[in-house]
Amino acid sequence: MPLSVLHSAQEWKARFGAAGRTALSVGNFDGLHLGHQKILQSIRERARANSQQAAVITFDPHPLRLLRPERTPRLIQTLAQRLAGFERMGLDAALILRFDLALSLVSAEDFIERVLVECMCVETIMVGANFCFGHRGAGNVQLLSKFGKMRGFNVEIIPPVEIQGQVVSSTAIRNAIEAGNVGDATALLGRPFPLTGEIRTGAGRGRTILFPTLNLAPEQELLPKLGVYATECVLNEKTYPSVTNVGTRPTFDGQGVTVESHLFGFADQVTSGSMEVRFHARLRDEQKFSGVDQLRAQIARDIEAAREYFSRHGGLGERQSQI
Repeated sequence: MPLSVLHSAQEWKARFGAAGRTALSVGNFDGLHLGHQKILQSIRERARANSQQAAVITFDPHPLRLLRPERTPRLIQTLAQRLAGFERMGLDAALILRFDLALSLVSAEDFIERVLVECMCVETIMVGANFCFGHRGAGNVQLLSKFGKMRGFNVEIIPPVEIQGQVVSSTAIRNAIEAGNVGDATALLGRPFPLTGEIRTGAGRGRTILFPTLNLAPEQELLPKLGVYATECVLNEKTYPSVTNVGTRPTFDGQGVTVESHLFGFADQVTSGSMEVRFHARLRDEQKFSGVDQLRAQIARDIEAAREYFSRHGGLGERQSQI
């Protein structure tokens, strides 16, 4: 079943009414990492066992964009990517609340009564131990539990997921990606970090004097550290092992950041359409070369390094490219 996406408490009530009992969670869920997945999987299982809606409440824009603009993180995912992830996780519905001044002033108690109880008919809510909500973040799991006992819903605290002693969090993933440690990000996300967007026409140097590339205009705010990576590109439902440069092309003009990928075994001329680039491993920093010949030789070495990477990891790219 496709995910039902609602944008207000009124819209939710009109769609599901008072009979729509729910198991749910609340949060930003940026990245839908392993910790998020643990919570959402638990919600889905509980909802299926008790004939409830498996639901999630999320916010757009990120609350810090209004409350602390200078501290707003660069987001791992777009809202559309988050919603697609909710659907893949098997959730039934998502309530997207616009985070504006009015919502920021709603007290934790009113949020519980007006949104969780009256609107969503919550029977079970699952959150992390550090969950906070409401005006000035005054609500916490203790307040939730108190209201749960009074209003007849269950509150379950889901322990954090740890990978090699590190708690999985959106902040840890952002730090890893910004440092170029995309392998660490993969471990925390449970999948390679993807950039999605539209293909844009470049200067044409790759096809004429170097190696043909496809240029991506990313949708996301967060980009990996400038450099060269072993990647996979998903294009027209096919997956190609690839090498991707995230950088400013210092050998040429050095203006603006671009995301350019050379796809192995792909020779078509494509100037538009959507593409996804999945980052598997960092190969090197971006460099400025003395000329085209030196750059061409380095790109050839990068391609070989990426092939060796995929070979060491069970031919991942080649195997997926046949799907």
